[in-house]
Amino acid sequence: MSKVMIIGAGGVGNVVAQKCAQLPDTFSDIILASRTESKCIDIANGVKEKTGIIIRTAQVDADNVPELSALLKKEQPVLVINVALPYQDLTIMDACLEAGVHYMDTANYEPLDTAKFEYKWQWEYQDRFKQAGLTALLGSGFDPGATNMFTAYLAKHYFDEINEIDIIDVNGGDHGYPFATNFNPEINIREVSAECRHWENGEFVTTGPMSKKASFTCPEDVGTYNIYRMYHEELESLTLHYPTIKRAQFWMSFSENYLKHLEVLENVGMTGIEAVEYEGQKIVPIQFLAKLLPDPSTLGPRTKGNTCIGVVARGLKDGKERIMYCYQISDHEACYKEVQSQAISYTTGVPAMIGAKMMLEKHWLEPGVFNIEQFNPDPFMEDMNKHGLPWKVIELESFDLES
Repeated sequence: MSKVMIIGAGGVGNVVAQKCAQLPDTFSDIILASRTESKCIDIANGVKEKTGIIIRTAQVDADNVPELSALLKKEQPVLVINVALPYQDLTIMDACLEAGVHYMDTANYEPLDTAKFEYKWQWEYQDRFKQAGLTALLGSGFDPGATNMFTAYLAKHYFDEINEIDIIDVNGGDHGYPFATNFNPEINIREVSAECRHWENGEFVTTGPMSKKASFTCPEDVGTYNIYRMYHEELESLTLHYPTIKRAQFWMSFSENYLKHLEVLENVGMTGIEAVEYEGQKIVPIQFLAKLLPDPSTLGPRTKGNTCIGVVARGLKDGKERIMYCYQISDHEACYKEVQSQAISYTTGVPAMIGAKMMLEKHWLEPGVFNIEQFNPDPFMEDMNKHGLPWKVIELESFDLES
């Protein structure tokens, strides 16, 4: 039985709190902290109504290392589950080191003033966490997270070596708004508008944002969607930890309506990350835009349809080439019925809870900084089936994503 502190009170924070509360034998004491405590209180009230479990709340500025470390020293949790903004990863890691607390997150660090995300900043904490006898688990969401586990599981059980991976993230949901993002608008738009990088023959190749398009038909009648190649951080860690991979690509579905809105916003400068002066105030356009768009945590009651996220891996087994597809399908309405969140938050929050569970149960606990695929995938995959994210593995006769 262990005490955990969840930092972040958005849609994912709600799912993590709900799912942790469903397992009181593992998560004996839960504290939910955020800059805005009223959001934590609303989530805690929802958790109590659903499960009867009381979650305590706290106000904290995760950018302020002394303030956060003081709270951690006072509460003494075993683990911090970071589902705050990626900009805050390093300050939260610093506070965990100062307070002697294990750390985990769902997305890698991204500098506030540069639209670039990579693991180098967090990997540089390796020696500090190792010397402190603490574990930092990186990327335990869905992508990254479950997609890393799918790759590790396929590598362990279906291949002697993996040569190619295609990570395909399809959201077939419809929320009814002309334009909205399924998670934090600022992070989502920065991610989509960034230059694409994919792995090819031992190096990353850079192409224009969303410049390669393909069509993909999901299994189980989810539908056929246009998908676009883009960069995602799990490509960086997976190609490092599976050096036989010769090509690795990440694809995400977008509607023509979404892309047209995004194009217009980019053209008029509303996706900019540099501050502009307006009537004596410094305003960052993308942050202002985020305030105008629907809050992703409110999309749950409106969203219908399914997500389908998975990994297609091509490689060798007993000298013969094979293609395996490991995927997971979630229904937006079913997710909302369980935890009052749409499937995007659900599919991120459940793996965050499971990653925390792996650490608390000491399946995954050794000093240092680790990406999720460096640990045994089997107990994680078992828990996905148990806790709301059932997955399947099928063999494909052929696979071609050329547009």
